[in-house]
Amino acid sequence: MTRDGLIATLGPIRQIAWLTEDLDAATGRWRTFAGIGPWTVYRNVTLEGRYRGRSARVTIDVALSYQDGTQIEIIRPHGRGPSPYHDEGGRVRVGMHHVAWLVQNVAAAKETATKGGLDLLFEAEAGGGATRVAYLQAPDDPAMLLELIAATPATLEGFHTGAEASRYWDGVSAGQELDLSG
Repeated sequence: MTRDGLIATLGPIRQIAWLTEDLDAATGRWRTFAGIGPWTVYRNVTLEGRYRGRSARVTIDVALSYQDGTQIEIIRPHGRGPSPYHDEGGRVRVGMHHVAWLVQNVAAAKETATKGGLDLLFEAEAGGGATRVAYLQAPDDPAMLLELIAATPATLEGFHTGAEASRYWDGVSAGQELDLSG
C-alpha cells in the first residue's frame, strides 16, 4: 500500500484535543499536572456546518495552549447534540477526542482523506470563515477521529502567538478569556 491518499501525507500532527464537561477544571489540571499553559479560552464559539450530512449548528467553549508547537485543545460542548462531541445518547464523549493537521486547502485534503478510506463526519466554520474544519473517521472505528484545520492567516497567527506565549509562560497565570456570544 502506498501512502498516497493517507492523511499523514498532509504534514505533522499539529493539535491533540480532549473533550470535557468542565473546562475550567480541565485547564487547571493541565496546568497543575502537565505544566501546560497559559490557556486562551474562547466561550460560546458557534460552528455552522454539516454533521453526518445534515445541517448543524454547534456551540462550544474551547481552551487552547501549546507544548513545543503542538496545540493542546480542550472542548466543552454545549447542549446534548447531535454533534461530533456527543454520543448517540447526547452525552459528552469525555476524553481524548481527535488529532489534527493544518492544511492549506480543506476541500483538497478532505478529498485525499476520503480517497484513503476515511468517512467525512463533520465540516464547519466559525467566525465568518476565519476558522474552517473537517472531521473524518475510520469507517470501522468511530474512536479514530482526525481533523483538518484550514491554515487561514488567523489560524496561523493564533498558533504562532499561542506557542510563543507558552514558551515564555511564568507557570502561574491562567491566561486569557474571550466570550464570542455577542
